[in-house]
Amino acid sequence: MIYEIEFGGGKKLSFELGRFAKQASGSAMVRLGDTMVLTTAIAAPDVKDVDFLPLQVEYRERAAAAGKIPGGYFKREGRPTEKEILSARLVDRPIRPMFPKTWRSETQLVAFVMCSDQQNDADVLAVCGASLSLLISDVPFSEPIAAVRVARVDGVIIVNPTFDELAKADYEFVVAGTRDSITMVEGEGHEISESEYLEALRVGSEATKQLCEGQERIAKEFGIKTKRFVEVPEERPDLKARIEALGAAELKTLARTVLPKEERSEKTKAAKEAVKTVLKTELGEERFLLEETFISAVLKEIEKREMREMILSDNIRLDGRNTTTIRPITCEINVLPRAHGSSLFTRGETQALTTATLGTKRDQQNIEGLLPETTKRFMLHYNFPPFSVGEVGRMTGTGRREIGHGNLAERALKLMLPEEEKFPYAIRIVSDILESNGSSSMATVCAGSLALYDAGVPLKKPVAGIAMGLIKEGDRSAVLSDILGNEDFLGDMDFKVTGTREGITACQMDMKIKGISFELLEKALLQAREGRLFILDKMDAAIAAPKPDLSDFAPRLTTIKVPVDCIGLIIGPGGKMIRSIQAESGVDDISIEDDGTLTIAATNGTAAAKAKAMIDGLLKEPEEGEIYHAKVTQVREGLGAIMEFLPKKEGLMHISEIDYNRVENVSDLIQVGDEFDVKLIAVKPDGKFSLSRKALLEKPEGYVERERRPRPEGDRGGDRRGGGDRRGGGDRDHRGGGGGGRGRY
Repeated sequence: MIYEIEFGGGKKLSFELGRFAKQASGSAMVRLGDTMVLTTAIAAPDVKDVDFLPLQVEYRERAAAAGKIPGGYFKREGRPTEKEILSARLVDRPIRPMFPKTWRSETQLVAFVMCSDQQNDADVLAVCGASLSLLISDVPFSEPIAAVRVARVDGVIIVNPTFDELAKADYEFVVAGTRDSITMVEGEGHEISESEYLEALRVGSEATKQLCEGQERIAKEFGIKTKRFVEVPEERPDLKARIEALGAAELKTLARTVLPKEERSEKTKAAKEAVKTVLKTELGEERFLLEETFISAVLKEIEKREMREMILSDNIRLDGRNTTTIRPITCEINVLPRAHGSSLFTRGETQALTTATLGTKRDQQNIEGLLPETTKRFMLHYNFPPFSVGEVGRMTGTGRREIGHGNLAERALKLMLPEEEKFPYAIRIVSDILESNGSSSMATVCAGSLALYDAGVPLKKPVAGIAMGLIKEGDRSAVLSDILGNEDFLGDMDFKVTGTREGITACQMDMKIKGISFELLEKALLQAREGRLFILDKMDAAIAAPKPDLSDFAPRLTTIKVPVDCIGLIIGPGGKMIRSIQAESGVDDISIEDDGTLTIAATNGTAAAKAKAMIDGLLKEPEEGEIYHAKVTQVREGLGAIMEFLPKKEGLMHISEIDYNRVENVSDLIQVGDEFDVKLIAVKPDGKFSLSRKALLEKPEGYVERERRPRPEGDRGGDRRGGGDRRGGGDRDHRGGGGGGRGRY
């Protein structure tokens, strides 16, 4: 059956149920325009013995959806692309908080993009489809969520804009939420104000409300499977009271003691272990093992309660700050002398060592997917090694979290980069997190901005980022600036905001509670702006403007314009010509565009000048009577020498044009590799060139130019066969047996 929901000012989203993937617990084919996404939901029958929600979300794009065959040797879809990973995170983050807190069955959501109209993005459709699939399934998921993309084009806010409209937008945000609240926001903007940001959220929230109400209607009409039982832990009031008596005082004291992250972790762990040791004796080992999960949960709840209460009642946080104070910041540049640009940004116990590397067009990333292939000139890569949090872990590749954090930082900075026409470099930022206790992605934004300045990249404005938190209990609430790791883990919101002094460039918000007012959001945004300005002041103290010169180790780009009809000449057959110029000159790279824009990249100015001269020589038309500096490439006894007088242009210097005196052996005067000036004395109709060294020598005294006699008709025997050809009627001494004249070349 097909159902439709109208939303966002007249757009229609359709859901087809009961036709596809019928063995899944719930499934839906979602369609907007001709973009279609199949979503499924299923949960394992058993309950896992873990203390977290075992949820797996997969998003995959089928190449056939856009009428394509995958590249590569195997010609099939392989590991997920960055776009697929980011889209999976977009589904995961708003849905995860909506499950019952005690749901422990392994749950999997899968979204396949089956058809793409190249205009409507499938990621927000996957969120809506996953929600409805869960809603009609037996998985205990009772409240739907929805997601829309909001953009402003020419002053008009559009819900779920097309790709063409997005190309003209000055901001773009994905807003996810329930019928009553916003649960996630992610996007970017061209330095928009806080009020413009809130306006976008209001429009997005209204659209998600319409979609959630529509999902509830569809689920009732189609039918909902009986929801599975969710085990609720027994209260155990006596045991809980005993845990409180044993551990609350120590955990409360620790919450109010300023300690480094590692020391706090160790002392908190020791305090909990002390409680467990006593209970193990009191309960006996057998019962203790049965109750250990419950005991750990109660101790964690006490820790969370004491931290939150201290903030709400006393306006004091774990490290002694109030709600608006930013941790101490240090900014350093040129940390790595051979990098094109580098910085070390430290904020409290979070530290990012970041490099900026400049490359050529050849270093740009090719982006393949459902849309037409494009290139990407700015790349930001974020790495989070396990030692940054004092742990041992396997380093098996880039994780989804690293890709997500890197993408947020990339969005924050990319809109401030100079236009490619003014700064035609490929740019790569690499941020290695060396220690982490709160918002390493925002540290990456700050460090990335510093590294770009250090590299001499003419960034339009510096960009800083800050992570905001929220503690909310009933009517009491506190918005926290520059949150710690524990405040993120035990709090209600993680709201990352990046921007310049003028406005917001990117954001990411995840809620752990249902419901946050726009008043609280506005307070968080204004508090974030104050923090951002404070951080920018610290960054300006380290470096206030881009360095005037690039690093000595960065390539210099020389850009010239060549005629379009000469592109083939410069490239040569199979790229042979351009490769030889690159090799002979010693430049790093030469690239040429379809419009004739040619770029030479070289760290050595002499090499760049040589390559440019070689290209200019290729394009230069030889002129009769001009003098050129030439190089001998071949010596041919009895004939003369072949010389390169312009790059990749050769001519013959006949033996008679070497010297005024008679030359018997060419090699007596000239060797391969010799260089000297020559004069171009003739450009023949067939495009061949005649060169002369003699024409530039001083004529000997008394020298008389020998008169050349015109050859009679048929001197070469007409058709070069018989007695008058070069062989002189079969004689190989180059004498014309019937013509009587010399048969030289």
